[in-house]
Amino acid sequence: MKALVIDDSRTMRRIVKNILMNVGYEVFEAGDGQEALGVLENEGGINLCCIDWNMPVMDGLTFVKKVREVGAWREITLMMVTTESEHSQIVRALAAGAHEYVIKPFTPEAIYQKMELLGLLPAEEMI
Repeated sequence: MKALVIDDSRTMRRIVKNILMNVGYEVFEAGDGQEALGVLENEGGINLCCIDWNMPVMDGLTFVKKVREVGAWREITLMMVTTESEHSQIVRALAAGAHEYVIKPFTPEAIYQKMELLGLLPAEEMI
């Protein structure tokens, strides 16, 4: 399984990357939505994107909308991982095509629970 972590914070990318690698994912990184689109175009086979909302160049919501416009990417699971905690923001992200929403700060278990709900956690790794 392959994942793409999209966040302008290198530290946050490393944290999420480690969480995903602990359950066997091959993880790619991008510092903003525009860079992430390039990774999707070049890499292929991405199963999960963990996306921050507030980033330079292209924010997470715009990235979600762009991914949903491309037929080949419609099956990618999109999970917002962000500090945006207002109900209206959560609704906007889900309406745009995000599957799940995790509010920072979070625990690894919170990420794993969302992954389990989405069927993206290998059976032997379920917590």
